[in-house]
Amino acid sequence: MNQLRSHPRLVRKLQEALGDQLCVALDDATVVEIMLNPDGKLFIERLGHGIAPAGEMSSAAAEMVIGTVAHALQSEVDTQQPIISGELPIGGHRFEGLLPPVVTKPAFTIRRRASRLIPLDDYVRSGVMTPDQASTIRSAISSRLNIVISGGTGSGKTTLANAVIEEIVKSAPEDRLVVLEDTAEIQCTAENVVLLHTSDAVDMARLLKSTMRLRPDRIVVGEVRDGAALTLLKAWNTGHPGGVATIHSNTAISALRRLEQLTAEMSQQPMQEVIGEAVDLVISIERTPRGRRVRDVIQVERFTNGQYEIESDPLTEKEEAPHVA
Repeated sequence: MNQLRSHPRLVRKLQEALGDQLCVALDDATVVEIMLNPDGKLFIERLGHGIAPAGEMSSAAAEMVIGTVAHALQSEVDTQQPIISGELPIGGHRFEGLLPPVVTKPAFTIRRRASRLIPLDDYVRSGVMTPDQASTIRSAISSRLNIVISGGTGSGKTTLANAVIEEIVKSAPEDRLVVLEDTAEIQCTAENVVLLHTSDAVDMARLLKSTMRLRPDRIVVGEVRDGAALTLLKAWNTGHPGGVATIHSNTAISALRRLEQLTAEMSQQPMQEVIGEAVDLVISIERTPRGRRVRDVIQVERFTNGQYEIESDPLTEKEEAPHVA
């Protein structure tokens, strides 16, 4: 009860520390990210406009922002614990704050949560993906194939994942979806959906084990970033097809290599056969000077004779599939 009573006060305190300009930016649907560097300089990234300077913030105000977020997250941040990660109490945006000694002065980034779903048709109209790529994705969804979306930082992979999930909801409205995330970014309009978040005490691997008892039709993971990848792949392989996950990787082929690295964290082996069985489609999206684009889409058939058997869309740049070392 005390936390509930104090929440409006924390929000007001945070708004005062952020200042009018950043509060307005958080309400701006075109804003992607707000960044404060240790030297006090602010930068804001907007869709279609890139990153631009946005003035300055004092170290005292920055420290107030970081401390208030930590308080809202019922955590502590100080010289012994100088990093705080979690959801901003305003809007649920993703927050990363740092204090000395890991930085010279307070710094933070706020990744703004997408305010609206962008349908696949809009991706085609804007030239981010081709009609053939959209058709391949829709076919994979209707066939209950497992889809991995790869991209670098700020490439838009979570926004694309939201578009894919919306297609799943339209294609199979009766399906029960279980969504697992570290930070709430996935948007799911399904009528039958369970949203799970990791915590300091419960990691992604533990959530995935619990998910198997929640009777999911499809399992969605916001971002695969550790050995829990193996648990997810096994779940997809054992009666839960049609899932979606994102992974930090620059190309579709390198996404498979990244999965090998992550599964090896748990198994001490790259588990190529498991990856080849579980992953059906990999979509790679990238940020270019002219905007975002779907770089390539590959269909994974299997892993055999030391390599992945893949089928690429016509625009995919040629790249050698990973082989066993």
